Amino acid sequence: MKLSKTEEELMNRLWELKKAFMKDLLEAYPEPKPAATTISTLLKRMQDKDFVGYELIGNMREYFPLVSKENYFAKHINSLIKNFFNDSPGQFASFFTEKANLSERELKELKAIIDNQLNQKN
Repeated sequence: MKLSKTEEELMNRLWELKKAFMKDLLEAYPEPKPAATTISTLLKRMQDKDFVGYELIGNMREYFPLVSKENYFAKHINSLIKNFFNDSPGQFASFFTEKANLSERELKELKAIIDNQLNQKN
């Protein structure tokens, strides 16, 4: 399941904080801050999608992510590769390296990452 752009924005704040009360989440936003009711609605939708859980502490809810940022991002990258690049990581890598306007240093860093992964598989 996917989060909306505003849900992703809130989720990023929750990933950073790891655990947070409503006031903590509101404080994490720059001015102009969203309304508390907006954050509350987003949290409810995210709970319904099983992205956010909470623990009741007194009469306050302390929210926490149920999905790691890594897992969320990996799922979307895999979906992107499947849906837009014919399920071919090679096509995705080719497109990314050609269109992202990477410097020689950045390309060498990517090559080192790939070489490292290849060494781990051997």
